[in-house]
Amino acid sequence: MTPGIAEVLASVHAKAKVLSEALPYMQRYDRQTVVVKYGGHAMGDPGLAADFARDIVLIKQAGVNPVVVHGGGPQIGLLLDRLNIRSEFKGGLRVTDRATVEVVEMVLAGSVNKEIVTAINSQGGKAVGISGKDANLMRAKRLERRWRDPTSNIEQIADLGFVGDPAAVDPHIIDVIIQSDLIPVVAPIGLGPDGETLNINADTFAAALASALKAKRLLLLTDVEGVLDRKGALIKSLTTAEAQALIDDGTISGGMIPKIESCIDVIAEGVEGVVIINGKVPHAVLLELFTEHGAGTLIEQRRRKSVARGAQ
Repeated sequence: MTPGIAEVLASVHAKAKVLSEALPYMQRYDRQTVVVKYGGHAMGDPGLAADFARDIVLIKQAGVNPVVVHGGGPQIGLLLDRLNIRSEFKGGLRVTDRATVEVVEMVLAGSVNKEIVTAINSQGGKAVGISGKDANLMRAKRLERRWRDPTSNIEQIADLGFVGDPAAVDPHIIDVIIQSDLIPVVAPIGLGPDGETLNINADTFAAALASALKAKRLLLLTDVEGVLDRKGALIKSLTTAEAQALIDDGTISGGMIPKIESCIDVIAEGVEGVVIINGKVPHAVLLELFTEHGAGTLIEQRRRKSVARGAQ
């Protein structure tokens, strides 16, 4: 049935109302830097990938300076399988040897990076792909982890090979890019102490970059809704002290612990807030930045007088 004039006008007015209500949030982020870590299953869904690209172009047009840092674990795993490269594990952690890190760089700085760049450009943006190796953006040190041998019960240091941890960030190249109409898309690999390529966890890379840029927001797009309470309900906002308490009492557990600890550290270093968002929600970035209620769990140093995301 063809909609009547009244229905069409109601739809148009509803859209206009949404745009009007977005204005204070757009003003809040005007000329501010927002680092967005893009990863998880959203990257493998063409529809969600197109939504993400459109969101990034829109916020750039609205005056925000988005910086995209991406992962690519599933894509790396697929290529390693195709090349029959088997991984060694120490204490449950993957060891990245020279052959593996070559594949990592090929996938992250190559195919995945360019897919995201192409997606953003297809939506009318002007994205440029770089990695942490460009212009010495990310210097890294070898990452070592302690683990306990289950047989001997002796604690050992696991050499993870070509896996890195941020050591020094020089954000000059990012500053140059975002001051133009370009959008940087960054692959999370860095330069080791001897000039070698080191693979860096995308969340860790994005956090270090956000700290160096003194970003207004760090958005971590994941495969989960956000931080959940003991009943499984979403916690919409947390102070850093509350987040630490949830780690201490076991509410936050498993793989979410290092993510939240990283959020706390980033905020201590000057990032105003970090948001953990379900990247599988269409237009999650726009919902978080330009609506009252946001789209995930916001972590800040202290609670605002208003719970609205855009409250001043």
